[in-house]
Amino acid sequence: MNKTKDIYITGFALFSMFFGAGNLILPPFLGKNSGDLWSWVTIGFFITAVFIPILGILAHAKLQGTMYDFGKKVSPTFSLIYCFVIYTICIALPAPRTASVTHEMAIAPYFNNVSSLITSSIYFGFVFLFAMNRSKILNLIGKFLTPLIICMLLSIIFIGIFTAPDAINTSTLKTPFVDGLLEGYQTFDAIASIVVGGVLVISMNFNKEATFNYKKELITKAGFIAGLGLLIIYAGLIYNGVLFSSTFPEEANRTEILKSLSNQTLGNIGSIFLSVLVALACFTTAVGIITGTADYFKGISNNSQKVFTITAVIGCILGVLVGQFDVTYIINIALPALMFIYPITIILIILNVISSRYTSSFVFKVAVIVTFLFSIPDFLGFIIPGAYLTTIKNYIPLANHSLGWAIPACISFILANIIQTKKLA
Repeated sequence: MNKTKDIYITGFALFSMFFGAGNLILPPFLGKNSGDLWSWVTIGFFITAVFIPILGILAHAKLQGTMYDFGKKVSPTFSLIYCFVIYTICIALPAPRTASVTHEMAIAPYFNNVSSLITSSIYFGFVFLFAMNRSKILNLIGKFLTPLIICMLLSIIFIGIFTAPDAINTSTLKTPFVDGLLEGYQTFDAIASIVVGGVLVISMNFNKEATFNYKKELITKAGFIAGLGLLIIYAGLIYNGVLFSSTFPEEANRTEILKSLSNQTLGNIGSIFLSVLVALACFTTAVGIITGTADYFKGISNNSQKVFTITAVIGCILGVLVGQFDVTYIINIALPALMFIYPITIILIILNVISSRYTSSFVFKVAVIVTFLFSIPDFLGFIIPGAYLTTIKNYIPLANHSLGWAIPACISFILANIIQTKKLA
């Protein structure tokens, strides 16, 4: 086995799995709004869109199991429910968002008369066909598609750096670090890390010669390669959003900013080419989400092909219904779900990375329960904002920044370990 070659191949594969085309629309938008405070936004975005996801991959390197293993120390029932919620969110939000991005970037600019409902219907019709047939064409597209998109994005970034106007807008964000942190939720990369990490482990298990330590080292180093790639692309796009901020309309949405940026750096032909590539990348992402979700429900239903088909149908119907809305709307309706599931996902990732000496089943239970309880005000705040909730959040540190769970989770982790140590003494 050629270890170095395997590490780079796995690292690029991981990057490709993380690299959803929908994520491309987030960094330039952040850059436009962050202006002269872009470095704080980048650090916040890096934590939730790169650092935490790579920790998720490191946790997989340690566990070498499936997504189910992330929560089983809390309880098997909790882990089953958690997996169910994660997959449900995936088919209800990021999968439809790929159709919406495709419509706004590749269809609407060139075919004004085509409605988003028609686009999402045709789009998910093809997604269903590919999910049911598992065509190898997707793998071939993926091998050439990701490098092409990366080359075009690097071209946008470097051309932008040298051709941008001199004027940089001042920041419109009151809390740039927190805004970057929360916008990183919208990448779904932390969730992706526990999903694709499991896929990676299962794929590596087919190699009977690979030892546990070999796989651990390979996954760990591949995770760092993928993380470095994400960091370069994200930081570059944020910085370009800053450099060209004065050229964007004040009310421009995320897709309009990316289209404008590609037009100004690559010209019309390059922009059209990027739109086509983004549409194809969105499509492969959607097929992966629908197929992966259907596989999960098939696996817990005695490998029933009927369950696989029903799940794929439901996922595609949801895709059509939600995918007809514009990207900004989907991002906004995703916020409550992310405020609920992201804190739990982050704490599970961190607990699974930390040494098992400090993460007994008791510690897992306490930390996850506390995280869940203190994330409720953040979750409800986006559904039923009101004075009563505001009063409660005023008593919780960082709650007014939608991070009310963070400090209680840290304190509960420390206290649970103290209690655990006294019990064992």
